[in-house]
Amino acid sequence: MKAALLGEYHRPLELVERPEPEPRGPRDVVVRVGGAGVCATDLHAIDGLMEPAGLRPPVVLGHENAGWVHAAGDGVTAAAEGDAVLLYPPYSCGLCVPCRRGLDMHCERHQFTGLTRDGGFAEYVLVDERSLIPLPAGVEPVDVAPHSDAGITAYHAVKGLAPRLVPGTTTAVVGIGGVGHIALQLVKVLGAGAVVAIDTDERRRRLAQELGADEVLGEQADVADAVRELTNGAGADVVLDFVGTDETHAASLQMLARRGIYSVVGYGGTVTVPSVALIAEDVAITGNLVGNWIDLWELLQLHGRGEITLRTETHSLDDVNEVLGRLREGEITGRAVLVP
Repeated sequence: MKAALLGEYHRPLELVERPEPEPRGPRDVVVRVGGAGVCATDLHAIDGLMEPAGLRPPVVLGHENAGWVHAAGDGVTAAAEGDAVLLYPPYSCGLCVPCRRGLDMHCERHQFTGLTRDGGFAEYVLVDERSLIPLPAGVEPVDVAPHSDAGITAYHAVKGLAPRLVPGTTTAVVGIGGVGHIALQLVKVLGAGAVVAIDTDERRRRLAQELGADEVLGEQADVADAVRELTNGAGADVVLDFVGTDETHAASLQMLARRGIYSVVGYGGTVTVPSVALIAEDVAITGNLVGNWIDLWELLQLHGRGEITLRTETHSLDDVNEVLGRLREGEITGRAVLVP
């Protein structure tokens, strides 16, 4: 089969021929890939930043995968050959304490498809049965593959904030990219407050308007001041940051209301805040790591009902390095999906 291999850091992916995977254990499932989303984490992997997560080249990247069951081990009961499925990327054993608490992403035997195990930038991918989520009727794999990471990350972050998204509140969504454009919709679906979208890119601001943002900012020199002006000086009760640079960290904290919460999803910068400010303003800062299996299942139900849409563009697997280059330059609005 054809696969895009990360052979060494700081190099383009290599299109290579590899043996088609086969089930090795009773819970193993081989999935024929129908679509694989391209994520900024793939860029981090190429840049050598994912070693702390366990990545060691050579490895086939691709952690946002959907397709059809091709072959299954003797013990598999969750799906049958030909079933259309979305793949939850963290490996979870189901037996350790975190798994039994529903914290699959913290499994003591943690692995991650497309980072520590070969992923879906290929014609076939081998996963554990626990990774499978059946697709609702009428939903095609290529249309939902990015939900495996972009969608679940957005859903996990917004779901945790839902008790705060009450009428009269304002949520600022910073960065309307592959993850942020999903989160914007989820804040509308799961909450009852106003949503302010913030992005420096005009194309993404237009996307935010199309997706129902109450206000769209990003042209202003000082977006924190603009948010406070919109809220009569109070600031945003919730700030979701999908960029995670020093600049967005600083601006997000400046626009945060008293008793507000700053939820960090994008990463790369350093959050700096005097501890006295946390106390005096009674604010909180929280991080987000992917989500659990049920988060992805719930999100897929919303997608199946048409309450959440994905903005995607499709490309051949052969064009993987060109697509990664466009992503690095910020030229992709929504999510790119590779089709073998």
